[in-house]
Amino acid sequence: MKKFTQSTLALALGTLMSGSAFAASLAITNATVHTATEQGVLKGASIVVTDGKITAINPAEVKADQIIDAAGAIVTPGFISSMNQLGLVEVGAVARSRDAEDDKAGIDFDPSLAFNPRSSLIPYARKGGITQDIIVPDGGDSIFAGLAATVDLSGEFDSVVATETALIVHLGAKSKGSRAMSLKNLIDKLDGQKTKLAKKDDKKDDKKDEKKADKPSAEERILTEVLAGKLPVVVHVNRASDILELLKVKATFGLNLVLWGANDAVLVADKIAAAKVPVILSAMDNLPGDFDSLHAHLGNAGKLEQAGVKVLLTVGGDASHNMYQMRFDAGNAVSNGMSYDGAIKAVTANVAEVFGIDGGKIAVGQKADIVMWNADPLDFQGHVVKMWINGEEVTTESRQDKLRERYTTPTNMPVNYTK
Repeated sequence: MKKFTQSTLALALGTLMSGSAFAASLAITNATVHTATEQGVLKGASIVVTDGKITAINPAEVKADQIIDAAGAIVTPGFISSMNQLGLVEVGAVARSRDAEDDKAGIDFDPSLAFNPRSSLIPYARKGGITQDIIVPDGGDSIFAGLAATVDLSGEFDSVVATETALIVHLGAKSKGSRAMSLKNLIDKLDGQKTKLAKKDDKKDDKKDEKKADKPSAEERILTEVLAGKLPVVVHVNRASDILELLKVKATFGLNLVLWGANDAVLVADKIAAAKVPVILSAMDNLPGDFDSLHAHLGNAGKLEQAGVKVLLTVGGDASHNMYQMRFDAGNAVSNGMSYDGAIKAVTANVAEVFGIDGGKIAVGQKADIVMWNADPLDFQGHVVKMWINGEEVTTESRQDKLRERYTTPTNMPVNYTK
């Protein structure tokens, strides 16, 4: 994964600051903190943030430039959404606002180059407590859709946090052709690169050949990362038999495999758990969309959790426009057998751990993506009171709020007009 650091300008400004200058600090006190760690829930807790990082939890003495009394309110890590085209698609029906796919897309397709941090969908997603997101390409003709990227939802122009977060692959049912050929294409790509690397190792002592060696292509470099287990491979697949074949591929090539969709995963949950393969799914998938997903059910997230599978929750369907509902989906997962703590982790810590993201936990040293709620965040009565991304407070006002205000404000203008 390629991560970005502070801009050169920010570093230069930091250098110009006097030695007595210090970063503004924040403390949240008297909070009910869902840490998404082994510490669980801390009541009456204090969190101290300095320079975008959590620097203390329950210190003996709270000192900060700004101190906010939460008065017992719930505080969670910022939620992390995934597997959507936020910032890549504005209006699905308008072709010129879609940048997530291309017929020529393949292994090295990086849609983050087109990410729009000023998309109107981002403030709406923040209203759902979401502070980071893993955006993915739709791809093109190949089974390899391209590369995922990690973005924060600050709305700033430097909000692409990391590129090459994962390689996205689509397998399973096909309208034309055989799923067997798709799986063969994946195996052939991996085997071909493995053979190239083996030949290179055989010749590593031959300095003459080394000098003549061509620079690896972008595709070869990415496949090398995949074979080293450094780059997660997210495979969208549903049928149990396909999942079992992928577990064999993982064992053969040492892949860092992640299953996405996986409606049939409950049939082979023990094998998925034994292989330590995470599963990304929508808690609201409850009806088969095709013959590959006959076991879609509201209880699947809970069943997988109980089987020992690391579960990540995402929003199904048009996720880019409906990310706000992710917290409600997590609440439904709890209603259908998932533990509350497991649901919180499924939209925070589990996502961060699987994709190597800084954040997703309330812990010292973690990125200060923090959300304060008026009530249970997984309940309809809950809403965001305050939100911080990288330690900076951000607004949750969205386009929808502005439209409501515009059309409900009393005016002397004719109907359908406003000042």
